[in-house]
Amino acid sequence: MFFPKKIKRVLDVEGAEKRLKEEGKEKLEKGDFFAMLVSAFLVFTPVILLLIAIVWGLYWLFTH
Repeated sequence: MFFPKKIKRVLDVEGAEKRLKEEGKEKLEKGDFFAMLVSAFLVFTPVILLLIAIVWGLYWLFTH
């Protein structure tokens, strides 16, 4: 079998869960929530505007 160490590392579910519990969650800093909110706005706004434009274009196409 090719790359047995890598395969064992990927398939080691118990070890991955143990490492995840040991690391724990990182605490958010003061401006982190605002930064996540702004970045989500910047990511999702163009997509939503594009979907609105497509729906409006289809509406216009079929009504005129």
